[in-house]
Amino acid sequence: MPIHKILILILFFQSSSLLSQEFDLPAGLKIETFSDQIDGPRQMVQGDRGTIFVGSRKTGNVYAIQDQDNNGKADVVRKVAENLNQPSGVTFFKGDLFIAEIDKIWKVSNIESWLNDNPTTYPKLELVSDQLPDDEWHGWKWLEHDNAGNLYTNIGAPCNVCLKDDPRYATLVKFDGKDWVIIARGVRNSVGFDFHPETGELYFGDNGRDWLGDDKPSCELNRLTKIGAHYGFPFLHDSSTIDPEFGQISHGYSIQKPILELGAHVAPTGLTFYDHYALGDEYRNSIFLALHGSWNRSSKVGYKVINIKLDGDGNVERVQDFITGFLSGGEVLGRPAAPLVMANGSLLISDDKANKIYIITSI
Repeated sequence: MPIHKILILILFFQSSSLLSQEFDLPAGLKIETFSDQIDGPRQMVQGDRGTIFVGSRKTGNVYAIQDQDNNGKADVVRKVAENLNQPSGVTFFKGDLFIAEIDKIWKVSNIESWLNDNPTTYPKLELVSDQLPDDEWHGWKWLEHDNAGNLYTNIGAPCNVCLKDDPRYATLVKFDGKDWVIIARGVRNSVGFDFHPETGELYFGDNGRDWLGDDKPSCELNRLTKIGAHYGFPFLHDSSTIDPEFGQISHGYSIQKPILELGAHVAPTGLTFYDHYALGDEYRNSIFLALHGSWNRSSKVGYKVINIKLDGDGNVERVQDFITGFLSGGEVLGRPAAPLVMANGSLLISDDKANKIYIITSI
């Protein structure tokens, strides 16, 4: 074998071993690269036949990736939609793929059958709704279905902090096939939520406002127990930070406090419940939450994936770091964006800075 090829192989194996050393995660688990072929991967969802669909806010594309030889690494990557407006959100329901632009929701019917029968062309996008605001500031979406088929997404505040006449801003909304209905108010910018596997309650992250200093207000984890509940923005941030501009307004709402303060500027993004046993019984029905990381703090925080265990009443019992290593010595090596629980119980984590999707499995 030529010397330069031997050197390439040595470098490859060295870099593979370094990957496991860069990250710190619980004993008995390992992390590997599942795919490095997508620029800026965000939310992911798995189809019934195992295809992973990935939204990319950065490129305006949506991808389908497959591990056809079942070796834990994607070997097929295919673009299924392009030239969309920041399509970071995707969800899958009864064979159909749903894609979120900032102001529109699209559907591709029977997506996996279509991909199998049409290997070289793009599928047809069917418009679900074009009745969402088109503001880019906090406009990118997270998508989720409940078991009944209702579609949920977020409408962020089009500002750092403001109060708009349009009641849709700073909300979570539900689409029943005809109309969008507000289910949570005062939510500045949630880009990650999921339903508890047993109770069906919705849990969601929220990004706190900027420019009140390094250490306040905290980003949040919230729990929806009453449709239409108000979570504070722009009047109250976290559990106790009164907004200097809007905090004295008489708003008339009974504000729901967060069930967990995550820390200022950590930027919670993707959130999922772990409804499997493959990584260990201790993670069953717990939350994996990606902290995308700070951009305007004097020292960086976030840049990790945490695990949140709930008690029998649905309240926070324990919080622990699950994956660290995206930040090293103040240098940002990656930004975790979204977790996905695969059908076999493996956990995928997208990283939209390193342009990688990682897979976490048991050793």
